[in-house]
Amino acid sequence: MGRLRVGIVFGGRSVEHEISIASASGVLRALDPARYEVTLIAIAQDGRWHLGTPDMLPETVSQGEEVTLPATPGAHTLRTVEGGQVAAELEVILPIVHGRGGEDGALQGFLELAGLPYVGAGILGSALQMDKDVAKRLLRAEGIPVAPWLVLRAHELEADAKACVARALKEIGLPAFVKPANSGSSVGIAKVKQAQELLPKLREAARYDTKLLVEKAVDAREIEVAVLGNDAPEASAPGEIIPHAEWYHFEAKYADDSTELHAPAELDAATTRRLQQLALEAFVALEGAGLARVDFFVERGSGNIYLNEVNSLPGFTEVSMYPRLWKASGLDYPALLDRLIQLALERGRARQALCHRRESG
Repeated sequence: MGRLRVGIVFGGRSVEHEISIASASGVLRALDPARYEVTLIAIAQDGRWHLGTPDMLPETVSQGEEVTLPATPGAHTLRTVEGGQVAAELEVILPIVHGRGGEDGALQGFLELAGLPYVGAGILGSALQMDKDVAKRLLRAEGIPVAPWLVLRAHELEADAKACVARALKEIGLPAFVKPANSGSSVGIAKVKQAQELLPKLREAARYDTKLLVEKAVDAREIEVAVLGNDAPEASAPGEIIPHAEWYHFEAKYADDSTELHAPAELDAATTRRLQQLALEAFVALEGAGLARVDFFVERGSGNIYLNEVNSLPGFTEVSMYPRLWKASGLDYPALLDRLIQLALERGRARQALCHRRESG
């Protein structure tokens, strides 16, 4: 039996380009070369696709030959832009592209058109989980607790900044977090404690999205749960993030060595079960598939739980929280990747079996 032909797509045009490269490097090291024939596909900052081989460092692949994937179901073939020659045959894609254009449904839609199975949520699930506002509305409708929030639009901020600030102070109050609705890795997010800071932080967030959230800041422990599966998802043991900065911002995630990641977290059994159940409910409510990392706040003092967000393509270096949580739950990094690939193929077969023409009679 031949090796499974796996394409690792990484990079992308979002502000999380470098983070995606780090995730792809971890995945490449963990995939068993005896089982998988790996093709590296780097999406450069200009959106062009470039071909690499497993012996190349992911950060150098964007200098490789430019390729394209025809949106033709069943072709599964990368072709060179110059000459249109076959560059690689693929059977499944690992889309390790964080942020806009990678986990918002855009890349998933393209892979659907190409008829290629891929790891993770589909078009709708990816878009829902990326949009923090729509996700919160759906979660709230399902009875899943979320922190109070307010949506402001960039055009509203431009037209009447004073009214936007007044509304946020009245409806949410301070301290609060200002967030782009569609962003990851805490890019564009700021904690606001004084009224005069609110407008500059809103304008900063508006650099990354036209829809903005102002969300009540909760004094809480930050707990995460990993979910794995398609129709019968499972939840990992919860883990805890303990930043030594005031909150878990971009630098605390990627540059501050003092940030502590505890897996599993020190929680009582009842809280652990509740977090796992809420994670599974959120995964289903937001059309999850394959994997997701579900982030919670557990309020200090009261113990109240608030679901912060669901991430359809979480960070995937070996030390990232998602694989850490599964390792703490008994599933190591290479086995986790094997499982994710099988889930992608399973979902691809199920979708391929659907009728694409109306049958008479």
